[in-house]
Amino acid sequence: MPLSLAERQAVLRELAGPYRRARKHERSQILNHVQTLCGFNRAYAARALRTALPQERRPGPRSGRGRKPTYGLAAKAALIRCWAILNFPTGKRLQPFLPDLVAQLERHGELTLEPPVKHQLLAMSAASIDRFLAAERRRLEVKGRSGTKPGTLLKHQIPVRTWAEWDDATQPGFLEIDLVSHDGGAARGDFAWTLDMVDILTGWTETAAVPNKARKWILTALDAHRGQFPFPIRGIDSDNGSEFINHHLLTWCEDHHFTFTRSRAYHKNDGCYVEQKNWTVIRRYVGYVRYTGAEQVGWLNELYATLRLYTNFFQPLQKAVAKERRGARTYRRYDRAQTPYQRVMALPDSMISPDRKAALQAQYEALNPAALRRDLLGLQNRLWDRVPTDEAVPQGAPVI
Repeated sequence: MPLSLAERQAVLRELAGPYRRARKHERSQILNHVQTLCGFNRAYAARALRTALPQERRPGPRSGRGRKPTYGLAAKAALIRCWAILNFPTGKRLQPFLPDLVAQLERHGELTLEPPVKHQLLAMSAASIDRFLAAERRRLEVKGRSGTKPGTLLKHQIPVRTWAEWDDATQPGFLEIDLVSHDGGAARGDFAWTLDMVDILTGWTETAAVPNKARKWILTALDAHRGQFPFPIRGIDSDNGSEFINHHLLTWCEDHHFTFTRSRAYHKNDGCYVEQKNWTVIRRYVGYVRYTGAEQVGWLNELYATLRLYTNFFQPLQKAVAKERRGARTYRRYDRAQTPYQRVMALPDSMISPDRKAALQAQYEALNPAALRRDLLGLQNRLWDRVPTDEAVPQGAPVI
């Protein structure tokens, strides 16, 4: 008569201990006995005996095997501080700039590292940096809004940008410009705007807050900030908004001998460089709060005066150099991350004079990135503390 399930389990529990301690020929005899009693095949009988009792776990000394940690806690702590000072970039953007950043922080007394710790920090790869910072990384994603209307006049006089009119791949001074609204989610009444100006080759960015998007404010901001670029302006490209597509701006460009072009209608990615900066340089620092009046425009411009130094001298950026499509996937290859300042300094003397480079280098060496970051946080807090309490203040502002 075959054994019941409970009886078979009792047999297995009774023989599991001797089976574990037995030698090979003794185990074979136990398996024969279990097969006869329970009717199991040999492989199942062996597995049932191995698992009938809980595994015995005896604590023992660590073997000491395995790879020792390459980077110590001090190096990781220094990495987190550098990462926070640069406003939490990715490893591929942070790693190439680490030697310059560490030297600048040491020059201004913001960072003191022992030689072994410094060696570990500078030896980290981009992948290791991302792995160490994964638990620290917190990002805020907010969708943007557009507040411009298409301009219908003069489109036949202002050409669409093509490769023939622009040499932005090798020449600095070709700018993309755009307006960013600060309406707080209610596009009514008068509210401030920010004019964003980006050089395509180097990524050098200038921003200016204006009371509204009247043409006179746009021209005033362009006049005031074109001298801030370390190279002469050669061309301006805008979207099709009526604040740009007008006789005043066209005449201004002609008077200064600037090439003036526009993007294709309904092709937002034609202005991809400035659209990217609308988020990374403007929205990320002033958010989506509604700003109105001359006083708040002044606060914005005070913040932008510090932000331009922080962005252009201490924010590495990457540019796509190749794109390949394989089947349904697209693979992009990027250049080595560099700050706009580094890209300007790498230009030949025929484009940027040695005197201008020397002045930029002196300005760079005098700047303290940690102090700039603290100043920005203070200006952000002041800006958001003074807006009306019924306005939505962006959450998750980065803190060092």
